[in-house]
Amino acid sequence: MENLTITHESLWDSARELLKKAVPGHAFSTWLDPITPIGMTDTELILEVPNQFFFEWIESHYTTLIERILQDNFQDDIKVKYTVSPGSGKLNSDIVGASLVGVPKPPVTPQQLNSRYTLKSFIEGANNQFARAAATSVAENPGQPNFNPLVIYGGVGLGKTHLMHAIGNHIAQLHPDLKMICATSEKFTLDFISSIQKNNTLSFSKRYRSVDVLLIDDIQFFQNKEQTQEQFFHTFNELYQSGKQIVMTADRYPGEMSGLQDRLLSRFRSGLAVDIQPPDFEVRVAILMDKAEQNGLDLPYDIVEFMATHIKNNVRELESTIIRILAHSSLTNREIDITMVKQAVKDRLGKQFITELTIEDIIGRVAEATNFSEQNLISASRKKPLVEARQMAMYLSREILGSPLMELGMHFGGRDHTTVLHACRSIERRSKNEPRIKQLVTKLKQELTFPLT
Repeated sequence: MENLTITHESLWDSARELLKKAVPGHAFSTWLDPITPIGMTDTELILEVPNQFFFEWIESHYTTLIERILQDNFQDDIKVKYTVSPGSGKLNSDIVGASLVGVPKPPVTPQQLNSRYTLKSFIEGANNQFARAAATSVAENPGQPNFNPLVIYGGVGLGKTHLMHAIGNHIAQLHPDLKMICATSEKFTLDFISSIQKNNTLSFSKRYRSVDVLLIDDIQFFQNKEQTQEQFFHTFNELYQSGKQIVMTADRYPGEMSGLQDRLLSRFRSGLAVDIQPPDFEVRVAILMDKAEQNGLDLPYDIVEFMATHIKNNVRELESTIIRILAHSSLTNREIDITMVKQAVKDRLGKQFITELTIEDIIGRVAEATNFSEQNLISASRKKPLVEARQMAMYLSREILGSPLMELGMHFGGRDHTTVLHACRSIERRSKNEPRIKQLVTKLKQELTFPLT
């Protein structure tokens, strides 16, 4: 097949069909299917990949195979070059500025918005419902007085940056004429320092103060940077007084920050501050299923449930664990099973799991498994199925955590230690004699401790 008679799209389509036969299905859908051909020269096929991590994995694991298939079947001197999608904010330096047939130079934008972060892809739950509603309102109508500034705050890895970028992407789509800057507090600081070094602070001020929308990530890092705070204060004032939209993220409520000027904190508190809490079990399941679907992966529910049970406080941890599992599966050429998932979770959490597990965690897991609410389990109800679930939670708390009887009694509605002791002995006896009880206790204990032996 001659190079003059084939386009980069048709060449890659043909190569994909051969690659599909050469690698396992899950590996193909995870690593090869998302690749997009964007151009070619006489001796190079240019492929675009979603992000830098993706590029590094493809380069180290699949480039030899891809080039062999291309050379054996199409053109014996052809090589592969990669570019990272502009939405990721990074490009492979090997091809930047190259003169390529059919490869437009990616536009360099000041926003650096991540195109994957949209309102639609943000999984909503009780933990973030108000924050998402506020973000949607700002994205639809930027500059509303009651929502300006909008401060989104919460712990690490809960989706603050996602929501901020989603606002930017939505505004860019609805109002392409609006000028926008999206930057971290660190980028703002470095730009300011650079302007001082170049004796060009006027240009810096003009750039940041001439926008219609300013998105600033991690404002807590302005702490103890007095000159930067001064610059941001004046930037904030000018934009705010002109009715321009300001959105910021932080790791805590602005009123709880130290190391920031009082007048700056006062400005931060003048609009709307919304928090994002750690996701509950149902939201964690939804996030995992969505991430698996994005990667073309069909995970059994028991695997999803296991991961959601143990990785609780960080959305980013959930997503990175999925990627870790996919990478391990592809590297070892093994199908994903519960043993692989348990190892990935263990590697991710280490001993953190044991030290952080609480009686409340166990009550919550037993409640989910038995279709009762946590409140039911600590109530005074004597209905037989409920008593059984309550006793099971007491037994597992005693067995796994070694909690004192008196402490357990307090957690279960103020019951005395003899009631707790009776519950533990009852479940222990029934586990030996009743297969149903034994099976449920074993399953719950495995989920709560995930032994890997």
